[in-house]
Amino acid sequence: MTSPSSAGAGGGELPTAGPWLVVGLGNPGPEHAADRHTVGAMVVDELASRLRTGFKASKQRAAVAEVRLGPPGITSQRVVLAKPTSWMNESGGPTAGLARFYGVDPLRVIAVHDELDIDAGAVRLKRGGGEGGHNGLRDISKALGTKDYVRVRVGIGRPPGRMDPADFVLRGFSTVERKELPFLLSDAADAVEAVVTEGLEAAQQRFHAAR
Repeated sequence: MTSPSSAGAGGGELPTAGPWLVVGLGNPGPEHAADRHTVGAMVVDELASRLRTGFKASKQRAAVAEVRLGPPGITSQRVVLAKPTSWMNESGGPTAGLARFYGVDPLRVIAVHDELDIDAGAVRLKRGGGEGGHNGLRDISKALGTKDYVRVRVGIGRPPGRMDPADFVLRGFSTVERKELPFLLSDAADAVEAVVTEGLEAAQQRFHAAR
């Protein structure tokens, strides 16, 4: 099993100490709460629900919850769950602000986001690399000054026919997709926990082999 200090798909080693910051991306407001584009925030909600905690407003334009993941004791990991209250393409400011406030190394930032280029229902993990046209990730990379943070990529599939991807991500899940959504959110939350407690490489081996 790979420890958090040695995991990484993008080369190099993760810092051995300090908190983690898990940022669930989405757009604010009840009118966007069920959009495909907000699935990252849904995953963070799932984690908070598991840990029986709620969110509080922060000055960094985000709702946050401080939790611990892993076995009780010295091996448990301090984690800040966050949902930016900014628009998706302005996710960088809240993410960088929270990282500074909580003393989180950028390599211990985990961005949870929707991914058009992954089959609906699948979860994939990586550290670094491009943003694939995702404006939220692009803004985070700019604000953090690095692309070497972890991404939990939640597959939403491609839009049907000639539908504009921008319209597709801002629509709710279909009736069939909504039936499967709880399983997808659970898998993505499991993936976040695995990255934090087992390390990125071990988490990749488990979730990338699942499909």
